[in-house]
Amino acid sequence: MRLASTPVVELQRQLRDEVRQHYPAGRIVLGVDGIDGAGKTTFADGFAEVFAEADVAVFRASLDDFLRPRAERYARGRDSAVGFYRDTYDIPTFRRVLLDPFRDGARTSGATGFQLAAFDHRRDAPLEARWTTGPADAVLIVDGMFLQSPETQGIWNWTVWLEAPFAVAYARVSERDGTDPDPDAPANARYRGGQELYLREARPSAAASAIVDNTDPARPLRAHRDFC
Repeated sequence: MRLASTPVVELQRQLRDEVRQHYPAGRIVLGVDGIDGAGKTTFADGFAEVFAEADVAVFRASLDDFLRPRAERYARGRDSAVGFYRDTYDIPTFRRVLLDPFRDGARTSGATGFQLAAFDHRRDAPLEARWTTGPADAVLIVDGMFLQSPETQGIWNWTVWLEAPFAVAYARVSERDGTDPDPDAPANARYRGGQELYLREARPSAAASAIVDNTDPARPLRAHRDFC
């Protein structure tokens, strides 16, 4: 079914067509990166819909469903920005149960099973394994923070970096989670500090395949920048 045309859908169709020009077949892994509150999950959901509109088999996952246990996430201290950046995600499990078997499906004609989620942060416990399969030609879209960190850089076929000012992003997080909307609030120091570490270390906008200004999520804009 063809989606109704909106500025978001039109931009996502352009990005989809760009991806398909580079990767017309096989198993493709796409990442939607950005700071907390940039709009990653909503954008990734819509991106998946425009792939499905083109009769592409598409699967969705979020790194938030591959968290480390709470004790590991806070092992460096409840206020540690380094801990937030380094210890939030369980990348070895993500690779073992999702990324590697998903890619292996291209070799096995889609027979290899993969797991789209592995951890329930509410229970602070692993999820019961639910394995799925798909055709040999398929797209996996993953949203999350820190996608271009040293631990994950290079595992994506294509990535989009969603830009949003900290003030805008933290206002969105406040509406979602009931947190302080001020990016400079002491309660946000761990999270903003960890994201600033990531921005300095990984330069994710420079590493991304596409940059999208998502300050207004109803009218996202493709950004073109010269990093020379």
